[in-house]
Amino acid sequence: MMTRSPFFLIRSGIVGLAVIGQLGLTPEVALAQTTSAAAAPQGPVLPLSMSQAEAMALESNLGLKADRLAPDIASENLASARSAFVPILSSAFSRSSSERASINVFEGSATSVTNKGVSINTTLNQFLPWYGSSFQVRWNAGRNESSEAFSRFNPTLNSGINLGFNQPLLEGFKIDSARAGVRTAERNRVIADIQLEQAVVVTRVQAQSAYLTLIGAIERLKVAQQNLDLARESLRNNQSRVEVGTMAPIDVIEAEAEVASNEEAVIIAESSVATSEDALRALIFEPTRPGYWQVRIQPTDTIQMQAVDVNVDAAITNALANRTDLLVAKRQLENTDLNLDLLRNQTLPSVDLQLSYSASGTGGTQNNFSNEFPPVLISSSERGFGPVLGDAFRNTNPAWTIGVNVGYPIGKSGTEAALATRRLEKQRAEIELRDAELEVTTSVRDAGRQVSTNFKRVQVTQVARERAQRQLDAEQKRFGVGLSTTFQLQSRQRDLATAKIRELQAIIDYSRSLISFEAIQKAPVR
Repeated sequence: MMTRSPFFLIRSGIVGLAVIGQLGLTPEVALAQTTSAAAAPQGPVLPLSMSQAEAMALESNLGLKADRLAPDIASENLASARSAFVPILSSAFSRSSSERASINVFEGSATSVTNKGVSINTTLNQFLPWYGSSFQVRWNAGRNESSEAFSRFNPTLNSGINLGFNQPLLEGFKIDSARAGVRTAERNRVIADIQLEQAVVVTRVQAQSAYLTLIGAIERLKVAQQNLDLARESLRNNQSRVEVGTMAPIDVIEAEAEVASNEEAVIIAESSVATSEDALRALIFEPTRPGYWQVRIQPTDTIQMQAVDVNVDAAITNALANRTDLLVAKRQLENTDLNLDLLRNQTLPSVDLQLSYSASGTGGTQNNFSNEFPPVLISSSERGFGPVLGDAFRNTNPAWTIGVNVGYPIGKSGTEAALATRRLEKQRAEIELRDAELEVTTSVRDAGRQVSTNFKRVQVTQVARERAQRQLDAEQKRFGVGLSTTFQLQSRQRDLATAKIRELQAIIDYSRSLISFEAIQKAPVR
């Protein structure tokens, strides 16, 4: 579009904007502080450069502070998703007691049988992050005492260990809800970082734009004030000429009307300065700052023109690769692909390999009975809890099972319907991404075009201001020798003021367009 364009380089340390011509808006423009008495600071003055305004906005802006919490929230969500693979240890302790009527002679001569027991169970479960596997380890121990007369162990001590393992072979093997949740949370954490980067870019651009708006408002006030000073000077001259009889009184009335019109312009410009200052204040100050509304902001930067290469094609390539909104859309599309994989997997038959193993030990007071009827107690021996516990871990009384559990829904399942819906959603997301890329390309081209257009505006408005200045100078000479009227002179003054304002606006717009051209390659900005 253009190879060599001027760029307004912001530099710190110089206050004020030298107005073009008499007011100084030359190719190298200095930003001058307002000379209006009515706009003089009524509170402490804060000299501020644009870089300082950006830094304060990035540090204090409330919206950005809220956005900075998003990555922390995403990190907590990721930790929550990973907790699905955390081992779960549980333990239970219980006491029991029961009494029932005796129903056979082997339970002794009593009419009722009483049983009392104490048990403890400890279980460790874990869902593994590989291939959908899960395992369980369970250990139990207990003591039971019965009033039955012919119990082999009474009281009875028991201990056992149980191991279980489950391995999906189809559904849940490549992916499952827990693993999909972790991957989604990881991508959402990346998305949160990208969105924070986008918020930083937007906040920086807002601070730069608000700073430039304040500069423009101050300069418009300065032009309005100087126009008012010129009108008042013209009024005084007219009054003097009327007194000596060289001018008609009607010319004084015209000059008074011009003064009133310029006073209105000053009032409007002062309001614009206050509004622009409040907009910048909201971006860069903490609301809890002492004297939040009383501090007056005084820009301290200069704007200088420098030639800069504006390569629109390279900017488009950069934007398509790095724009934060496109990166977010691509990560979200990856999440959609992940959900598709999960749903496709869930349509497979459920085929699970299940393994289990157990071992146990028994002890307590062991009673030995004779083989006659009724049995006679011959002897008793004690077997403590230590040997009983050892039996459980020494493969005593082992038992194991291995099996396959198969399940498949008959007919179309809800998962298949959800899969079809998610495929359509992916197609829509892909189309929306292509549309977003086209919009990014268009916006970058437009931003580059704005740079070129605003530079041309600066050039033509500068020429217009120079010509308006020469016309005013000529009109003043004619007025001095009586060849012009007050109305004509005031018209030339208004033309010059309008030309200055238009050139100032073109300069501000050009500076904004360069800021936007750089920022729009990183994030969507208004």
